[in-house]
Amino acid sequence: MGAHVHNHSGAAECGHHGEAATRRLAWATVVIVVFFFVEIIGGWLSHSLALLADAGHMATDAMALLLALSARWIARRPAREHMSFGYHRVQVLAAFVNALALLALVMWLIIEAFNRMSHSEPIDAPLMLSVALIGLVANIVAFFLLHGGDKDDVNIRGALLHVIGDLLGSVAAIVAAVVIMATGWLPIDPLLTFLVSALIIVSAVRLLRETAHVLLEGAPKNLQPDRIRTLVMDAVPEVDRIKRLYVWMLTPDQPQLAMHLEVKEGADANKVVSAINIALREHSPKLFTTIQIDNRSLADEPPEDEGENKKQQQENLRVVDPWPAPAVAGPLPTASSDR
Repeated sequence: MGAHVHNHSGAAECGHHGEAATRRLAWATVVIVVFFFVEIIGGWLSHSLALLADAGHMATDAMALLLALSARWIARRPAREHMSFGYHRVQVLAAFVNALALLALVMWLIIEAFNRMSHSEPIDAPLMLSVALIGLVANIVAFFLLHGGDKDDVNIRGALLHVIGDLLGSVAAIVAAVVIMATGWLPIDPLLTFLVSALIIVSAVRLLRETAHVLLEGAPKNLQPDRIRTLVMDAVPEVDRIKRLYVWMLTPDQPQLAMHLEVKEGADANKVVSAINIALREHSPKLFTTIQIDNRSLADEPPEDEGENKKQQQENLRVVDPWPAPAVAGPLPTASSDR
């Protein structure tokens, strides 16, 4: 006997938050693109590396935000026959590309800072300070627009990291301008560029590792396979053994699970599947499950005729979950040695 069950949850809520996040992302993109032109002109006229570096970062910000925005629009396209999961993972791919772009930008900033240490140029500190202050305000506005978005969306988080890096660049440019105006010490400009670059590297590497984990079909931290096996075996005594178990993420907020198991003689497939879904969704309400059940006793018992056998197989493929599951979050138990 084989039973296949699918579970969906949280779709309406995700759609509502997704539209709000897209609007915030669009407004943040407008702010960044407008100020990019202001800062690149100011950096060129003042001969400030910190401002030019910030303008270059602003350019990658604009590209990153546009990439993130287009990824969200693409992800809303419906699934097709040749794309059964839809286009949701485009958002993760965009965040991965953004992380790589951040690392490339940092390498350029470090090289330019080394060159500026050995070949200083005169800097128009008052103009540099004025442009940096305007940039700080623009980045603060963009930061709060993105910070109010979906915290589980790595695409939004990737764009937010770009804005945070640019905000730090504006602060560094302000400090450099004040120091140059007060002391005339020009090396402060590249030195602060080194500091900002180091902070950006840490955030970019973290985002790169997280998105690569999703793209490589890694399991969510709260849904490790060994802990799921323990949970199911402890919570549902009718389960005899779990033959196969796969856990991965379509996106960080769309965990997926596929399980193939055998139940004990006389067990009701519908109740077993419902009990498993209840146990799993107590810890991951957004989990999408596909569960296949084999009941050895029923499979070995031949029906009276072949027509009845085909009818029974068709009914088995239409098993549904009759029990609604509570949406309560909590930690999974650790693996027990007796299972």
